[in-house]
This record gives sequence, C-alpha cells and structure tokens, in this order.
Amino acid sequence: MLQKWLSFVRFSHTIFALPFALAGMAVAARDQQGWPGWRTFLLILLAMVCARTCAMAFNRIVDRDIDARNPRTAHRHLPTGQIRLPAAWALWALSGAGLVATSWFLNPLCFVLSPVALFVICFYSVTKRFTHYTHLFLGVALGLAPVGAWLAVKGGDLTVLDGLRMVVLAAAVVFWVAGFDVIYSLQDYEFDRRHGLHSLPVAWGPRNALTAAFLSHMLMLGLLLLFGLLCRFRLAYLVGWFLILLCVLLEHWIARRRSLNWVQTAFFRLNALISVVFLVVTLAEVVFEGGFRLRL
Repeated sequence: MLQKWLSFVRFSHTIFALPFALAGMAVAARDQQGWPGWRTFLLILLAMVCARTCAMAFNRIVDRDIDARNPRTAHRHLPTGQIRLPAAWALWALSGAGLVATSWFLNPLCFVLSPVALFVICFYSVTKRFTHYTHLFLGVALGLAPVGAWLAVKGGDLTVLDGLRMVVLAAAVVFWVAGFDVIYSLQDYEFDRRHGLHSLPVAWGPRNALTAAFLSHMLMLGLLLLFGLLCRFRLAYLVGWFLILLCVLLEHWIARRRSLNWVQTAFFRLNALISVVFLVVTLAEVVFEGGFRLRL
C-alpha cells in the first residue's frame, strides 16, 4: 500500500528539488556552518514532502482523463482504478494543510506565504491547456524550493545580499527545470499535438524546442556560476560546476542522438546527479568555509 501511494506521487522525483532546498538552507545558515538546528531542518523536510505531494496529487487528479487516453500514461493509478478519486483528493487536501501547518511552526513569513506557494505549485498542472510555456511554470514551482528553505531559516531577516543570492539560485532552478521538462515532453509530442495540448515541442517543433532547452540550461549554468561568486565559493564549487556542465552536455547529446527510450536516462539519472552534486559541493563550501583552496 505504501509503495502504491509513493508511486502515485512519484516520491523518487523529490530528489530534483530537495537538494536545492537543502543547499539554500545551508547557505542561509552559513553563520552556523550550514546547520539551522534539528527543528528547522525537520520542518523544512516535512514542508518539502507536503508541498510536493500536494502538487503531484493535484497533477494526477486534473490530468486523469488525459492520462487515460495517452498510451504512455494509461497505466497510472487513477485511470486504472488502483487509487480512487476521493482518496486522491483527500491526499491533496491533507498534504496542502500539512504545508500550511508546517509553515506556521517555521515563522510568520513562511505561514503567510504558504497559500501563495500552494497556488503556484498546483497551477502548473493546468498550464498545458492554454500556454506553450508550461515548462517555465514547472520551473517556477520547483524554484520555490530553495526560496522556501531560505526563508525558513532567515524569516524576514534578509540582507540585500541574501535576497540576491536566493533569487539567483531560484532562477537557476527555474531554467534547469524548464530545460529538462522540454526534453521530457518530447515523449508526448505526437499525442499533445493531436489532442490540442500545449508545449514548446508542439509550438516550435522538436528540434527548435531542444535548442531552447539547451539555451535554458546554459542560462542555468551561468546563474549557478554567479551564485558561487556571490557566495564567494572556491575550488570545491568550481569542480562541482564543471561536473554539472558535463551532465548537461551529456543530457543534450542523448536527447539529440538517441531514441526517446533514452529520455528517462537523460531526465531522471542525469538531473538527479546534477542536484546531488550541487548539494554536495555547496555543503562542502559552507561547512569547510572555503577550506578547499589551492595552495601554491
């Protein structure tokens, strides 16, 4: 039963946004060597789980009829009756309430902003019905993860530099997610085109959409480099940045040179590696305070 529900909300895909949230938490708590305390850490984890569960449950609910018609998704839980619609709505409501309750225990600013966050992360699911830029909406939804974690640590006590770092990191996540979601959407290009659904591949064609995804990822890399400069990170972060660059290049090589059967590799494994590498090198820089400098 637990495995069924975890599969329903694609719990394994939490690895995309969570590392960026934890990285944002670590930089926000830099004065404490990246550790805000067990209470704040566990509340951030709980808020992330609630937010993502709420967003995914809503996505599965509003897309259930589309999923039933698409051969790639027809086996999902709602179209096949493995999970009943009232149960899915209950999960959505409970997880949304869980996010609001958790934010109340964090600080007043997080509590006030929690309904806004819920609206944004759920709104993405309906955008494919009216805009070809649905991928950017998904990017914004995941880009809230480091913002939320940062505000969980700092509350309203943000300096101008804090705010700039936070916005740059969130923007990097937006363009990273938008880029890999364009690649992922190639799997449904023919289905979306026939059924009047919107995406960048439908609007611009697969090859032009891949070029847009590549440019989006180049913007992401530039923003990550800017984030490192703003944080005064050193060797460890630079090594991680180059590893991320290699992952991005490999992802686009796979997307252009291999069949769509390889999309899952490009989508999940490489992007999971990107997020984990970013977290590891950010923690290394924060915890060891730049102790990875080259000595001549």
